[in-house]
Amino acid sequence: MADTSRMTLPLLQAAQAQKHVTVNEGLMRLDGLVNLVLVSRQISLPPATVLDGECYGVPVGAANAWAGQGGKVAIGANGGWVFATPQVGWRAFILAEGRSALHDGTDWVAGALTMSAHGAGLLTGVVETDHVLLPGATSTTLPIIPAGAMVIGVSGRVVDAITGTLTSWQLGNAGAPDRFGSGLGVDAESWVRGMLSQPMTYWAPEPLVLTATGGDFAAGTVRLAVHYLEISLPAM
Repeated sequence: MADTSRMTLPLLQAAQAQKHVTVNEGLMRLDGLVNLVLVSRQISLPPATVLDGECYGVPVGAANAWAGQGGKVAIGANGGWVFATPQVGWRAFILAEGRSALHDGTDWVAGALTMSAHGAGLLTGVVETDHVLLPGATSTTLPIIPAGAMVIGVSGRVVDAITGTLTSWQLGNAGAPDRFGSGLGVDAESWVRGMLSQPMTYWAPEPLVLTATGGDFAAGTVRLAVHYLEISLPAM
């Protein structure tokens, strides 16, 4: 056997010359795979500069040095790449998506907390956006709540101070303007942590609505994050 079965680490062979090469390759693989962090799983072209230990999930159809390696983990090593095939149960943190993922034997399932034998699971998610306020009494985001999401709450931070004639503001949805908070501050670094006592499921994409209290918005930026749960279906 030339490699280990789980992480394909190269094994030393009897009377092998230059043993340090094999040992170093194994250490480079371990450096990338232990506490695995994937920069992205969507990039099809490898970066021009290879950083030792930096890892990517290689998508199907990747090119250049990643050609033919779809589905594998690319690990930067000595200016090039070595590859490992992820197995069922491997976990990784995906930097580009800001959440952990669990491998189901075929692909990375972002946000998965649990997974049945046939792929059903409980998933967590967070969607974040910087919402720029326009003049008016209300300001509506894009539909950032995903369809089928059970929302636990919404948090936020005023990035650029909110200006206008208002004294405070509310955060909610159409028909429930203060669902996630009211009496909220307008100064930079003011925050909202709107935890729902009863989580709410949205069956269609839904925006958030910011409502000025005591006047109107003029300008400002609020960073908003929707925290939610999803369930995935079992495979056939």
